[in-house]
Amino acid sequence: MDIQTIETKSERLLVIVEDDAILSRTLGRSFERRGYKVLLASNLEDLEVVLHQHKPDYAVVDLKLNDNASGLDCIKKLHARHDGMLIVVLTGFASIGTAVEAIKLGACHYLAKPSNTDDIEAAFGHVAGQTLNVTERQTTSIKTLEWEHIHDVLAQTGFNVSEAARRLGMHRRTLARKIEKKRIQ
Repeated sequence: MDIQTIETKSERLLVIVEDDAILSRTLGRSFERRGYKVLLASNLEDLEVVLHQHKPDYAVVDLKLNDNASGLDCIKKLHARHDGMLIVVLTGFASIGTAVEAIKLGACHYLAKPSNTDDIEAAFGHVAGQTLNVTERQTTSIKTLEWEHIHDVLAQTGFNVSEAARRLGMHRRTLARKIEKKRIQ
């Protein structure tokens, strides 16, 4: 008798539509450390390619993309593909009009930048009819921000500790000690 293992944990697939490559990578890595599989798109065309190959359950969309493109078009595309998708809009240009339009198009929440991974996950878990007060959120600690920056630089350098230390302006041994304290994923 052949016994097969069945994986019960479902994969949390997230697409991030953000034209700022550094923010996109940093946010992506932060979500990956939380157990999400992350797909990145920098514009509507990239998003269409991603949606052709995958069916994400979560999305983080920047409202204003390069070339004056609108994240609202991305929300339409995402919602048309999977109407149960949880979509959070991030913007540095918050306004009531765009917030209302984003919600009408299918976004579950609208957050002003800067918002961290905790804020976005809270917005995904937001239950309709309840108020999510992001002004009372816990801010990300300096240590967490420092680690996320270190991890991003390490990834950019192909995890070359010497080069990462040079780019971070710290001694190689100092960086090595920080890495030892926290395992790289």
